[in-house]
Amino acid sequence: MAEVRLPKWGLSMREATVVRWHRQAGDQVLQGEPLADLVTDKVDVTLESPQGGVLSKILVEADETVPVGTVLAVIE
Repeated sequence: MAEVRLPKWGLSMREATVVRWHRQAGDQVLQGEPLADLVTDKVDVTLESPQGGVLSKILVEADETVPVGTVLAVIE
């Protein structure tokens, strides 16, 4: 099991908003595959899967803003 956390992409980054998920809970994902589009105060970025497996849970829905380090999803 792997927790997909919101990484810190810059020194001043404190939070990000999930714009959309590329996969749904229950979908198979590959390592490096796009998981979600995120927006920070300075950049738009696509979060990639840290490992392959099944995206078992999405914990942060689209349009939610969360702080760095928040668990966004779980891959099993």
